[in-house]
Amino acid sequence: MSHHKHRRSIVNRLARIEGHVRSIKEMAQQDRDCGDLLIQIAAVRKALDNTGKLILRDHLEGCVVEAIRSGNQEKVLGDLKDALDKFIR
Repeated sequence: MSHHKHRRSIVNRLARIEGHVRSIKEMAQQDRDCGDLLIQIAAVRKALDNTGKLILRDHLEGCVVEAIRSGNQEKVLGDLKDALDKFIR
């Protein structure tokens, strides 16, 4: 079983992002300025990208290292490639 040492931080970041998205929805419901909405959406996108980087780091430091040690690197690297292809379009 792999260790995900950054998992707690990832969950905390996602909870903050969730709250941020909720506040953007409320801004839209209150008919706030479009520019303000776009600025907030950009902030959420950056936060999601940074969270994605942390998930990748967690995967590299945990799963990939463990797979190399156990001789299972081809499957793990293939899975990682597939995930990256979906994450970065």
